[in-house]
Amino acid sequence: METIRLTMAQALVKFLNQQYVEFDGVEHRFVKGIFTIFGHGNVLGLGQALEEDSGSLEVYQGRNEQGMAHAAAAFAKQKRRKEICACTSSVGPGAANMVTAAATATANQIPVLLLPGDTFASRQPDPVLQQIEQPNDFTLSTNDAFRPVSRYWDRVVRPEQLMTAMIQAMRVLTNPADTGAVTIALPQDVQAEAYDYPVSFFKKRVHRIDRRPPTEQALDDAVRLISCKCKPLIICGGGVRYSEAGDALQAFAEAFRIPITETQAGKSAVPCSHPLNLGGIGVTGNAAANDIVRQADLIIGVGTRFTDFTTGSKELFGSAGTDILTVNVSEFQAFKLDATPVVADAKAALAALQQRLEAIGYTTAYKTEIEDARSNWNEEWKRLAGIQYDKMTFTPEIAGHLDEVLPEYAQTSGSFLTQTQVLAALNRLLGENAVIVGASGSLPGDLQRMWMAEKPHTYHMEYGYSCMGYEISGALGVKIAEPEREVYAFSGDGSYLMLHSELITSIQEGQKINVLLFDNIGFGCINNLQMGNGMGSFGTEFRARNKSTGKLDGPLVSIDFARSAAGYGVATYTVRTLEELEQAIAAAKQQTVSTLIDIKVLPKTMTKGYGTWWNVGVAEVSAKQEIAQAREERHRILQRARRY
Repeated sequence: METIRLTMAQALVKFLNQQYVEFDGVEHRFVKGIFTIFGHGNVLGLGQALEEDSGSLEVYQGRNEQGMAHAAAAFAKQKRRKEICACTSSVGPGAANMVTAAATATANQIPVLLLPGDTFASRQPDPVLQQIEQPNDFTLSTNDAFRPVSRYWDRVVRPEQLMTAMIQAMRVLTNPADTGAVTIALPQDVQAEAYDYPVSFFKKRVHRIDRRPPTEQALDDAVRLISCKCKPLIICGGGVRYSEAGDALQAFAEAFRIPITETQAGKSAVPCSHPLNLGGIGVTGNAAANDIVRQADLIIGVGTRFTDFTTGSKELFGSAGTDILTVNVSEFQAFKLDATPVVADAKAALAALQQRLEAIGYTTAYKTEIEDARSNWNEEWKRLAGIQYDKMTFTPEIAGHLDEVLPEYAQTSGSFLTQTQVLAALNRLLGENAVIVGASGSLPGDLQRMWMAEKPHTYHMEYGYSCMGYEISGALGVKIAEPEREVYAFSGDGSYLMLHSELITSIQEGQKINVLLFDNIGFGCINNLQMGNGMGSFGTEFRARNKSTGKLDGPLVSIDFARSAAGYGVATYTVRTLEELEQAIAAAKQQTVSTLIDIKVLPKTMTKGYGTWWNVGVAEVSAKQEIAQAREERHRILQRARRY
């Protein structure tokens, strides 16, 4: 057997350079590059291998391990899971920082390869710097924390183990039904150890991502179910985008006049202006989709995981007469909600179903309901776009709170802008080819309802894990994936403060991203949640500690985000009026460096729930009558929700 002597780290780099994928007959390299933050656990192993011969891998310098791993996941998501980036960190805190990003990738079924350094396999110098000692188990290290948040996990304690570990890693990373974070822990001494690797291990490997066809029996079941239903409704999930099945879904809906609704991950698979597209569904959905779904006798979920936000905690289509049909390449996802499953690639399944349904002359019984729902929502959209802060409507408790704080917020920020006003203006100003990125807070709900995405893959929302801090890192990953497009990160002030370090990497790489920072001086989304369930405003507004009360109910803490970001070399703007917003966007488009627009908005100026419910834990015992009422309301609604 012909061999080549390499360190384990050198063999890993050489192997990654030889991985390719093929999808629909198109072949391309699978691993674009590797994000790095070097430390003693990886710099002399994997770092040395990359310095000596990185091959075609681009090496990116991260600023925070969580941030760089988010960027890698966003890159893979924007590439529809056909291309990835890897990430390497040192031992201990560097590795631990990536755990959140691993969970985010796995929750969203996005492939990302994580290569954390690990403690010495030999144990000779134990305990090394950054090592956590477990007296009951010497095999445990920080990297074991990746086990529950990874789709595949391994530790290479001998250099020859790399071969089976990486082949299995590629199996999972290229599996559309069961992909996510893959973690290969690399002890720092083993990274530097040499082995005579078979040359065959480094041959070009082409991983074919095949379209799984539906079985005849599954198609029979699906056609039998659909044919006896009058008002089916489609939920378009992220699987439609990863399958590149947007056109197939549109053709299927048009053939039988079936309305389409969207999850966060499915949005921008079908143009928002399409006459059958009702827009976002569920807790962050709009009135059109949520009204029509309650009339539906069949829900056809295509490529969706049916999260609680999509199903309204299983209350939105909880009627006993509503059946569920799923089309999903994942058996696990397809069998949810006791559905009739079609386990198959979305594009292949939709084409097969359309052919069979056309053969029997199937059509739905919708009259003008779809058009009426779209028309009514369009009027509501216009209202939201032009709404003034003093015309907002709130629950009595929130309204009472706002009577006290709105003047203070307006005086502190110098702005009377509402969030919905700003979003409507941005939808007009950014251009239909721009990619918008978001993740957490109230913005995902407002964007799913209000953003009119016309071009494919221009809406990039991480809402499977709702991870604060994804927004700016994600925008960097999207920009690396599609450098020709303008990319805009929509971030709240709370999320920005939590993680924005990869803004520096965007400057370093010359990859221009634009940060749209909505500053409402607090964690506004959670403030809504607590107050909407009977609590007062507690620990969610950005307020100084009041010396007289000892609580965080003092003056608002104002931050000049533009001034702060300018120190990074970012072009910055501060906005307090719609005119200033328009000027800032025009100026940002002319910039060649990353930009940040600090938009001061008033709190409580988001969209509302539009007839949906989210099951959250409300205290069973409380001295406040409002909380008791919220608990009673939760119990009442839960009675009509699906149990499983």
